[in-house]
Amino acid sequence: MLTEDIITSLAEELAEAERTRGVIPRITARFPEATVEDSYAIQRVWKEKNLTGGRRLVGRKIGLTSRAMQAATGITEPDYGVMFDDTVWENGAHIPHDRFSNVRIEVELAFVLQEPLEGPHCTLFDVMRATEYVTPALEVLNSRIELEGRTIVDTISDNAAYGGLVLGGNPASPDAVDLRWVSALLYRNEAIEETGVAAAVLNHPASGVAWLANKTHRHGDRLEAGEIILAGSFTRPLWVEKGDTVLADYGPMGTISCRFV
Repeated sequence: MLTEDIITSLAEELAEAERTRGVIPRITARFPEATVEDSYAIQRVWKEKNLTGGRRLVGRKIGLTSRAMQAATGITEPDYGVMFDDTVWENGAHIPHDRFSNVRIEVELAFVLQEPLEGPHCTLFDVMRATEYVTPALEVLNSRIELEGRTIVDTISDNAAYGGLVLGGNPASPDAVDLRWVSALLYRNEAIEETGVAAAVLNHPASGVAWLANKTHRHGDRLEAGEIILAGSFTRPLWVEKGDTVLADYGPMGTISCRFV
């Protein structure tokens, strides 16, 4: 276990890396004794500093819920992070590429809650009842820790590599569509780069939200009404460069596009 001073110092390093668009050396390379609980403690200190600084929490993201993502990162368990109000873009947005240290895109579904969700025994059915609507979403990944050799401890400390969110498409009631069979085609500059089906996320994307409610309960927290929950990617991450245009086609659930400028 890391000391409180080390946890605070690492949270400050990550905050500075976000401000300067830089990356810091792997935490596990410097502190191999660091645990998953240490990493969530670092993330909580970082979150509180941001809230104190005036940012507003609008939701949470779940990462590494599909085998495609786990294979891409070499990490075998899910993680989660928080999302702030200044990281959400509308469909068709021009997003500053220089705002990030590195940019990758993931294809996801976002659950918008109309009721709170709380563990420790939250189920998929609880999630379906508590969800106002589900909508297509693109997550922008941004790592503030060097990528090579990362472990789950590094990614959690780094707010699960969350950078931003683009919402779009056609919102739907969770009982109006078979969420397991929602599929998407991901284009970069008019070429299909990735495809996927939402069942890749723990066999049902709502299962990811239930996992999150149970996990946050262990940390003395719950998911609140009005929060946006990114359920996890069902494609591999797509690297994006400045000038690239990204479009995700979800079929009946519509499309999302954005351009990195």
